Formats: sequence, C-alpha cells, structure tokens
Amino acid sequence: MAESIWRIPVWVPNSSYVISILLVFCSCITSTTFGYDGSMINGLNILPSYTDYFHLNPATTGLNTASIWIGGCIAGLTYGKVTDIIGRRPALLWAAVVTLIAVVLQTAAQNIAMFVIARILIGLGTSASGLCGPTYLAETLPFRWRAWGLGFLNDFYYVGGLIAAGVTFGTSTYASTWAWRVPSLVQGIFSILCIIILPFIPESPRWLVYQGRMEEARRVVAQTHADGDESNMIVITQFQEIVDTIEFEKSAGETLTFRQMIRTPSARKRVTLAVSAAVFSTIAGNIVASYYLGNMLTNAGVTNTTTQLQINIIINAWCLVCSLVGTWSVDGWGRKPTAAVSMGALTIFLFIVGALTKVYGTSKNTSGIYGAVAAIFLFQGSYSFGWTPILYLYPPEVLNYAIRANGMGVFQFFSNGTALIFVFIMPIGLANIGWKMYMINGSWDILMFIAILYYWIETKGKTLEEIDEAIDGVKHSEVPDLEIVMREKGAEN
Repeated sequence: MAESIWRIPVWVPNSSYVISILLVFCSCITSTTFGYDGSMINGLNILPSYTDYFHLNPATTGLNTASIWIGGCIAGLTYGKVTDIIGRRPALLWAAVVTLIAVVLQTAAQNIAMFVIARILIGLGTSASGLCGPTYLAETLPFRWRAWGLGFLNDFYYVGGLIAAGVTFGTSTYASTWAWRVPSLVQGIFSILCIIILPFIPESPRWLVYQGRMEEARRVVAQTHADGDESNMIVITQFQEIVDTIEFEKSAGETLTFRQMIRTPSARKRVTLAVSAAVFSTIAGNIVASYYLGNMLTNAGVTNTTTQLQINIIINAWCLVCSLVGTWSVDGWGRKPTAAVSMGALTIFLFIVGALTKVYGTSKNTSGIYGAVAAIFLFQGSYSFGWTPILYLYPPEVLNYAIRANGMGVFQFFSNGTALIFVFIMPIGLANIGWKMYMINGSWDILMFIAILYYWIETKGKTLEEIDEAIDGVKHSEVPDLEIVMREKGAEN
C-alpha cells in the first residue's frame, strides 16, 4: 500500500501489537514537543540570561510566551481541511516539518520579533500535530486501546516537560545565550523522530473508506486488529461498521465543511462537547503553573532561581505519574467521572494555593511557604489526573467522521485562542493582584465542574461509530457492537 502522491513509503509490520505501539509513539511525540515547549519557556522565564537578552518586562514576557497560541489559532482554522484532503498521515508529516523549521528559527533568534515569529510557527506546527494526531490515532487504533493510546498521547506532555526542565536546568550555568538556545534546539529532535516513524504505520481506515479505497481500508483494519487476517470476525465487524456509518453520513448529506458543524442539533452538541474540553482545561488554572511557575513560586515565597528550576523538574515528574494514573482511570472509571473528580479536586487546591500565598507569600514562615508549594503540587497533580489524558481523548470520540478533522480544528482554535488570552494576561494579573488571581480562577472552576456533571456524555467501551447511539439515540449500522463480538470470540477460544 503506497500513497505515491505524497511520496511517503509504507512498510507496515505484520504484528498488530507493534503497529499499535508505533501509532501511539508517533502521536505521543506531538504532545512531547508541546510539553517540552511549555516547560522550556517556564524554565527560560526563570533564567536571567534569557530575560536580560530580550530585556523583558511583564508585557513582552507575555508576548514571547503567548505568541505560540497565535500559530495555534491559525492551525485550528485551516489544518482540519488539510487533514481531510491529504490524509491523516501526510498531514502529521507536514506538521512535523513546519515545527522543525520553526525550532531552527527560534534557536537563531536575535530579537523579540524574530523570537515571536518563530514561536508563531511552532504554534502552527504543534497545533497542527495536535489536530491531526488525535484524529489519526482515534480512527486507527483498535477501540480497546483507544483510551490508553489517546491518554498516553497527552501524558507524554510531561515527558517533554521533564526533558525540557532537565535540559534547562543543565544549561542554566552557561554564561552565554546558549543557556536558552540549547534547550530551544533540542526541541527539534521530537519532530525528527515523528518523521522517522511515519513510514511504518498505516493510514486511517476511516479516511480510506471515505475516499472509496475499500480494499486498503480493510487491509488496515486487519493489520491493526488481527495481525493482517482479513477473515477474522472482529475485522469483518469493525470494517462493516465503519463502512455503514460513513455511507449513512454521506447519504444524509453530511459534508466535510465548517458549515456541517452547525447544521444539525447533533453536530452542534458534538462540537460543544469538544470545545468544552478545550476551554475548561485551558482556564482551569494550569496556565499559571505551566508557563509562569517562577512567578507562582515567587509569590509563594520561593525566590531562589536554582530552587525554582529544581521544582520545575520535580513537578513535571509528579504530573507524569498523576497523568498515568488518570489514564488508567479513564479506561476503568470512564471519561466523565474522571473529569469530574479532577475538576473538583483542582478547584479545592487552587483556593488553598491562593489562601496560603496570601498569608505566607511575603513572610519568612518556612512551614507556610512549604505548605503553599505542596498545594501547588496537589493542584497540578489533580489537573494532570483528569485533564491530561482526557484532553485529546474525548474530543475525537464525540466528533463523528464528517466533522472530526474540522471539529478538532475548532477545538484547537478555542484551546489556542483561550490560552493566548490567559497566557498573555497572567503575568500582568499576578504582578498586580497576586493571590486574588487564584481565587477568581477557582470561582469559575466551580461552574465548569457543574457543567461536566450535567452536560457531558460517557464514551467508554464504544467504537467511534457506536458513540453515535449515545449522542443521536441510534446506531447507524446493523452489525452487533464490537465488544459483544469480542466476548463471543473469546468464549469460543
């Protein structure tokens, strides 16, 4: 199977297990890049060699940091269409190429303008990857691995963050601008790894079915579900379910356009659910700790640069552990319960951070300062437990094929647009009202907790096609649910 028009060779392994690992690893690299960027900027904002070189103040610090979201908004408005036209796999390739070029430009930056342009391009590349990567993985992975695969996808945000924290800490003693240029340069390694893996994984079977390439789609379903055995009953059922559902969408006049996302009540509900994940996760309070941990720790009473950089490393390791536990939870408990528990806990801890910062932030009370830092860790852990695995799992699940790529584009637009505003204003807000920012943030977190409880639907244990029944009230295929077929096949064996 070859996609000669895009000149990407395909050498797919015979093992479904190996294919699944490569699919997850390739997609995880996209979030690793994004996580690396967040932690790197967090570290750079602490480094005097970076802030002094660009002569940063609160406004320009916000601009340098937030400019990545400008590119993200552009990707959200444009890259869904690209993903639908050229395919999930080539779209991921070109996103990685754009990111790689941008990293080189950022590393060579001579002034704020050059740095900001590079970060806009990084935002374009990483958000394009964040759009097509989850779409590709959700459509190609066997459904029993979907929660783990898409959960790991965003868990690797903290793998990138941990690497960046270590690299930034290691270069912090450099006397030259390489103290911040080296961490920037290392960021390009992840895009190179993504490009290397792409020839060994297949195209999305759902994209192939929509293009009318049925034999190739059947082959991919067999490769990802049964080591290439096209006669396997699981393969036959899953393939027919995909074909029936996509044919229904086509016959119902559903098109791959932005207009389709608002054409029916079902489509509007799907997009609203996806966008709610983008907005809720972005404004929950995590932006402060993800991009301005130095400010947060300074307000809490920890002012030593080396100590702040060490905490940056530890907090990324802690968040990685919490996100892996959360991935187990979304697979076992489900998406909605995990999101609700995460949102409730982080809201409580954010209020505690605000209170301890107010009381002990300017004091010399060591116990109070340690308490504030502990509350920051508990807040970040609560956030990572739910939002990290759910963020890129839930949206592609609730979006049906006709609006999945463009819907993920809207998801990225709202995610990046919201982050652009909040990343820019947070250093200004922290500088002017300090601990009150946490209290304000915690207040709207309560509203989001209520919205999750009353509006979200559960998607656990269903194929992408079977989720239609939870939203539309009807499944658009006559074949039995895949979980039933798998249980029957297991009983036979």
